[in-house]
Amino acid sequence: MHPRDQTIFALSSGRLPSAIAVVRVSGPQAGSTLTLLAGKIPIPRRATRALLRDARQQPIDDAVVLWFPEPASATGEDVAEFHVHGGRAVVASLLASLSAIENVRAAEPGEFTRRAFENGKLDLTEAEGLDDLIRADTDRQRRQALRQLQGVLGDRARDWRGQIIEACALIEAGIDFADEGDVPAELIAPAVAKVTTLLGEIQHVLAGQRQSERLREGLVIAIAGPPNVGKSTLMNQLARREVAIVSPHAGTTRDIIEVQLDLDGYPVTVIDTAGVRETDDPVEQEGVRRARARAAEADLVLWLSDAEHDNNRTRESKSVAWLVRNKSDLDAVGSKALSRTATQLCGANGQGQGEPMFAISASRGDGIAELISALVGFAQEFFGATENALISRIRQRELLQQTAASLQRSLAVIGEGEELAAEDLRAAAYSLGRLLGRVDVEDILDVIFREFCIGK
Repeated sequence: MHPRDQTIFALSSGRLPSAIAVVRVSGPQAGSTLTLLAGKIPIPRRATRALLRDARQQPIDDAVVLWFPEPASATGEDVAEFHVHGGRAVVASLLASLSAIENVRAAEPGEFTRRAFENGKLDLTEAEGLDDLIRADTDRQRRQALRQLQGVLGDRARDWRGQIIEACALIEAGIDFADEGDVPAELIAPAVAKVTTLLGEIQHVLAGQRQSERLREGLVIAIAGPPNVGKSTLMNQLARREVAIVSPHAGTTRDIIEVQLDLDGYPVTVIDTAGVRETDDPVEQEGVRRARARAAEADLVLWLSDAEHDNNRTRESKSVAWLVRNKSDLDAVGSKALSRTATQLCGANGQGQGEPMFAISASRGDGIAELISALVGFAQEFFGATENALISRIRQRELLQQTAASLQRSLAVIGEGEELAAEDLRAAAYSLGRLLGRVDVEDILDVIFREFCIGK
């Protein structure tokens, strides 16, 4: 039996134990599983109370069941849902009973969504939006993913593809007329106008793609500097909880510690790195090496120092770097001078010419609010305007770039060879078909849907 002809099941709700757990079943035997476990198939789309029993007629749980006959279901197949109490033993008993039914098996990651895609319930961009929505950590990520799930990019791509096919039909009609003489201008001119407009629209979307990709990936901030200057304390201040061990002994942090933050709706990863210094300790040496490498990859480096260490440091990467002077409560003169320098160089919010500089006391929290405010400003500039961005993945960007390149080629040759122009337009339509997942994408479907969690 082909895997797609089998009935699948999975726990679709969250971690156990919980108040309620939802087990979803999809496939041709979804109805028979309801009959076997609940005694009957309920009225479609109506929550119905039922006592679930296993194959030995032993009770499993007092549950609520729902029935969604095809094609009016999430996957386009027959779907049954079992809403049970969220105890581990209850769910385990239900899953065991389902797995004992012939031709009913546990679902693979993303298999429910893949079946929905294959049954035309959503296109590939919407499926990617669903995955992004599940993984969204911040409100801005949620809004961007929801736009994808609602089909904003898919609708635009379908419209573009339809117009490209129309332009191609005009050119091919002109080719047919060319057998009797010159290609009629009334056929070619509207095709050129249509392709030119489409190319401009796609290029406009591509111009804002980096911001939306960044929003999906997040901003990476590395805290670096000499040992024992308060990097871990600053990390805890930014995270608003104890995520790093704080010790008066230099070299306490020997590995990289990461924490995910929601910074005014922007996804941020803050990294606490090992103190950068010369050492004979091989473990600490490895920590320093990792710290340098991670800082080089970061979008922003907060270089931390105190009164005992020089603020200057060797540039080791092209990352943007801010100088942060810690322990300002112990060095009043130095902190005042540094604050004046920061204002002169950067303005009140730490932005402007030169390297932004801040004076803080990580242990007392002095200056932390100002630093966070500046980080929010940096994030706003880093991510840019994302409210109307359509692209969130490299795959989407590359296919739109291929589409734009094909349109450009068609415009370049349309006056010399209509056959070549038509071929380029067919290539553009093909790229958009791949974007939507409607043509020749079997090689990437496994990769995309494998990223989903089980039960989706």
